[in-house]
Order: sequence, then C-alpha cells, then structure tokens
Amino acid sequence: MKSCTHIAAAIGMTAALLAAPLVAETEWPEQGWEVHATSMSYPRLLDELKAAVEAEGMFVVTEAGPTEAAASRGVTIPGNRVIGVFRNDYAVEILRLSVPAMIEAPMRFYVTEENDGSATLSWKAPSHVLAPYIGEDGEELEAIAEELDEVFAAIARSALDAQ
Repeated sequence: MKSCTHIAAAIGMTAALLAAPLVAETEWPEQGWEVHATSMSYPRLLDELKAAVEAEGMFVVTEAGPTEAAASRGVTIPGNRVIGVFRNDYAVEILRLSVPAMIEAPMRFYVTEENDGSATLSWKAPSHVLAPYIGEDGEELEAIAEELDEVFAAIARSALDAQ
C-alpha cells in the first residue's frame, strides 16, 4: 500500500511539473549585455526585430529556439529564440584580421517571452563578443566591433520603437 502511495505521489508531481512552464530565473549578466523589456508580445517582437535587421542592411542568417520543439514533445516553455545577424562584408573583414574571431559570427539577438506575455530583447554587444580577439595591433578589429555596436543598437532601437 505504501509503495502505491509513493507511486501516485510521484506521478502527481511529474504531471504538475510537466504542466507548469519550465523556465529558470532571469538574471542577465551585467557586463557586455543590453537587455530591454518591452510591452510587445513575443511574436510581434520577433517580427519587428526581423524587419529592423533588414532595414539596417543586415541579414538574419540563423534562427534557433527550443519552444516549438519542446511543444512537439508536450512540454510548454515560454517563447525563446536566438536570431543570428550578420553580413558578408563584415565576415570578410573580420577574417582578414582574425580567423579565430569568426567563431563569433553571426552575432546574436535573443528574444524571450515573459510570464505576462510580453517579450524582452537582449544581445551581447559586438565589442564585448570580439574583445578577446583584439590584441596589441587590433585597432581595425576594434573599429569593426564598435561599428557593429552601432548597427546592433540601431536595429534594437528600430524594433523597440514599434511598441
């Protein structure tokens, strides 16, 4: 009898865990990150971000997120998408200056859904991402990183201004 009670309790706890959204507490690193909460829904922020990327002459080159795959397994998690953004001329210049630095391309925006249905836009500043590759003679790479900081900030402003 006791083992049946334990099994029933375990099944009940498992069902409760599967029904509840699975998400960690959000604590963004302070250094190198830009984080902007919005009043927009997750799908709308994704759409606005993609439009802003195109408007700034950049390209969405990758998209990844666990939300849809988790749903297909019966697991509910908030919207979560990483959007890789880059352009070939930046790739060529960065490769000319530092082959190892290209591991950081494309640089990414991160769109996350909050419990209230709103969404947050965040990203690591390109200058922060490329900092480990800037050596003593890294003025050109540093200039590209700063230019990318401006491009990413412009993309974010455009997407966020839609609220």
